[in-house]
Amino acid sequence: MTEEPGASLLLDDQLCFALYAAQRAVTAAYRPLLDELGLTYPQYLAMLVLWERGEVPVKELATALRLDYGTVSPLLKRLEAAGLVRRERSAADERSVRVVLTDEGAALRAHAERVPASLLHSTGMGADEIARLRAELHDLAARASARG
Repeated sequence: MTEEPGASLLLDDQLCFALYAAQRAVTAAYRPLLDELGLTYPQYLAMLVLWERGEVPVKELATALRLDYGTVSPLLKRLEAAGLVRRERSAADERSVRVVLTDEGAALRAHAERVPASLLHSTGMGADEIARLRAELHDLAARASARG
């Protein structure tokens, strides 16, 4: 009997396990860099969105991070307690809450600018390899989302 490609039940043959192991290893590599910033990995991702886009509605932040509101809300509470962001009701629509960087949150960006290069160095991969891998992962995510 011949197995179909991708039909193996061996752990090391699973795409999901390879992604899981890679995600854990990359997150662990980020940890010491983010500890210096006083951020957790999810908080860092939220700050990246805010540094890129400026103030955003909570809903837009959740969408960008591919998280639900219930997950984003406690994350924002911790960032707010750290003095890095504020949540404000939109003047145009009281139902909408916007996330705004504080001066301290905006200033943290300068310290965070070394994180991507440090991580790149720690992987031993070149910029071209990282760009190719990132593109393949974005494609995989899009395909899985479209079929799910």
